[in-house]
Order: sequence, then structure tokens, then C-alpha cells
Amino acid sequence: MQFPLGEGAEELHRWQFERTEENAEEIAAITEAAAFIMGSHMFGPPPGHHATDWTGWWGDNPPYHAPVFVLSTHPRPLIRLDGGTSFQFVTEGIHEALSEAQEAAGEQPVAIAGGANTIVQFLNAGLIDELRLHIAPIKLGRGEAITVENIETHMDRYSRRETTLATHVYYRRRR
Repeated sequence: MQFPLGEGAEELHRWQFERTEENAEEIAAITEAAAFIMGSHMFGPPPGHHATDWTGWWGDNPPYHAPVFVLSTHPRPLIRLDGGTSFQFVTEGIHEALSEAQEAAGEQPVAIAGGANTIVQFLNAGLIDELRLHIAPIKLGRGEAITVENIETHMDRYSRRETTLATHVYYRRRR
């Protein structure tokens, strides 16, 4: 697939790669996680394609450098790639994925990498302590979305910072 995130979607991530010094705090917060969870659409391949030779959108050395637990309806064997990234497929739902990620991370943080549907599932289950949104000023076609209602039902905003290519908004779980 030529444009896995949609045509022009690389613009979403320019702040991470073109303005690293300006966004150092946000990049550090992302990379501090010792394990990640993502949905099957974020891992790929396109829906309906279940070939076991697919290893994700990121090539041989994905940016995670830690275990990644992929929510899936299709069991697959563990995938180990360069740089310490591994993809483990969890078919038992979000609670099992979180349990496995926490075990892998030990005392270190676990991050929900996305996509939107996965984040909403974790929000609705009350399983996200902190939500970090990095908003780039571009408009893409259609796709999954995290709505303000999803967030504000469960979380309180505590920080907002604008940089050249993105606005960073942080929320904490309402107690």
C-alpha cells in the first residue's frame, strides 16, 4: 500500500522529525514507554489481508524499540525486528493486552500507540491515566476519530502547548 495512513498523512508527524529540538519534551514522553499497545489497523496490513508475512508499516527497524502488543482478531506468531521491537498479537481484548504490556514493561510506563478506535476503547474502560494528543493543522479524508466527547467524559485537560507544526494537549484521568 503506497499511503498506509492516507495520502498526505505524513504531514501529521512532521513535528516529530523536522522540529526535534522544539518538540523534545513530547518526543521524550513518547519514547519513555517500555511497552506499547496498538490496534490491528495501525499495525496493518489493510483490512481483510491476513498474510502472516506482513511485518508492519515501519520496515525492519520500527521506532518503538520495545514490545508492541497488537489487538487482533487473528492469531499470529510473534514478530521480532531490529532495534528491540517485537509485535505480539493479542486476541483476548484490551484488558489482556494491557496485562501483557504491563508485565513486559515492569515498573516502566505502557503507552497506547493508537489508532483512534483503540484509544476510545481504553478511554471508555477507564484504563488511560494520561492522554497526550499531538494535533497537526492538516485535514485528511475519512477515518477513525477521537472526539472531544470521548475525552472530556473521562479526562481533565492539564496542559496545552503550541509549537510550529503541532499543538500538544495533555489530559489526566478524572478521579
